[in-house]
Amino acid sequence: MFSCVSADQIGSSESPSCSCCQPQLRAAARRIDGELSRRGFIAGAGVSLASLGLARSAAAQPAPPRSIPPVVFSNFLLFDGRSKGLRGGLRLLVEGNRIKQIASGNPSPPDGARMIDCGGRVIMPGLIDAHWHTIFAALPISALVSADIGFIFLAASAEAERTLMRGFTTVRDLGGPSFPLKQAIDDGLATGPRIYPSGAMITTTGGHGDIRPLSDLPRRPGGPLSALEKTGGANIADSADEIRLRAREQLLQGASQIKLVGGGGVSSPRTTLDMLTFSESELRAGVQAAADRNTYAAVHAYPPAAIQRAISAGAQCIEHGHLMDEATASLMADKGIWLSTQPFVSDEDTTPLTGQSRINLLQVIAGTDTVYTLAKEHKIKTAFGTDLLFSSAIATRQGFMLTHLKRWYDNADILAMATSVNGELLAMSGPRNPYQGKLGVLEDNALADLLVIDGNPIDDIGLIANPDKNLAVIMKDGKIYKNTLPA
Repeated sequence: MFSCVSADQIGSSESPSCSCCQPQLRAAARRIDGELSRRGFIAGAGVSLASLGLARSAAAQPAPPRSIPPVVFSNFLLFDGRSKGLRGGLRLLVEGNRIKQIASGNPSPPDGARMIDCGGRVIMPGLIDAHWHTIFAALPISALVSADIGFIFLAASAEAERTLMRGFTTVRDLGGPSFPLKQAIDDGLATGPRIYPSGAMITTTGGHGDIRPLSDLPRRPGGPLSALEKTGGANIADSADEIRLRAREQLLQGASQIKLVGGGGVSSPRTTLDMLTFSESELRAGVQAAADRNTYAAVHAYPPAAIQRAISAGAQCIEHGHLMDEATASLMADKGIWLSTQPFVSDEDTTPLTGQSRINLLQVIAGTDTVYTLAKEHKIKTAFGTDLLFSSAIATRQGFMLTHLKRWYDNADILAMATSVNGELLAMSGPRNPYQGKLGVLEDNALADLLVIDGNPIDDIGLIANPDKNLAVIMKDGKIYKNTLPA
């Protein structure tokens, strides 16, 4: 077949000189196109990004990065990510992608260094969002289930750049096919934050994240994957063996941690927050699959029963937890379990919701004060995240969400939560950490992610909510992405 056509010509723009093969070639091309269209986000995204110049290829690797001269910051007040106050009289030297030195006095700068006078402003670590959805943040769900793959990833790439420009230099992605975009950002082919990807969230039939049309039912064990699963947004697993398989698939693709769904959720209108999904033994299978790769599983859970089941199964991090009670909070504190939660205080923090989703949202809002009060009272290790979904307008509230924490914490503790504390959570991925080095702190040899703030956020945390006006410098990985300071 195609005896006069080379393999390289199939699917290429080059036509065979022999007319006898043209009909067969066109048919083969249609079959290739059909197969690509069926593969969904994960496989199709690689093709789409490659066509946009956003993926590696053997023929065209990205150009080697140009040498970046050392950068010396001076005349600033330092918030290091941990301290309650600010320190002055320092110089901060960045070499490559690391903070080489923070020193007092007036040390001589290296030859060729770029000097940046901060004019007395505050310098602090880049912000970290511990619960973000890189692919799902900006587009409405109607577009995510119907739009072309290339459009979805272009939209996600644009939102990733806006995320960085809001001062969030790192995000932990808690569900979605973010692997290709992460690669493009890491390779310098797109602009955005560091991404700690979970890959597809793993859920049960009827659990949070199962938004399949009813026409996909009944699900046959061993049958074909649904369109939802092909996208990489969620994987359905209804046994311990399936959970192991799906967790291992995400780890194979480069997941830094695993996301397991232990109950219902707000954006899944066929679920309720009180329901449970995986059994304890099923959750344990996912936790163990992550542990076998020397990382951890985060479990989505709202009510006490779901949280306690996850803890019994060995989970090290609970996502949300807004319906927890005193006994559950005490258990989390005793066992050193992380709480990654979000300060939803009104329906302005989400896209408009109706029906069961709105009922679920109102329960979350009602539980927000409880979860933070209990977390603070029991000294639970608490991470800050936003979980903003399905709207580029809502995504702009990322920094504003941080200001909601004023109801429970002082400003220095809020800043620490969104920097050094979140950095400790990221470090739990151990050898699966895609960015080896300290994040969320400004100290010698930490990764060079930092912000220069026009004002003092320890006095006024609201400065974070207006990044366009108040972020004078944004640096990630030693590279300056924004600088409005006088030369």
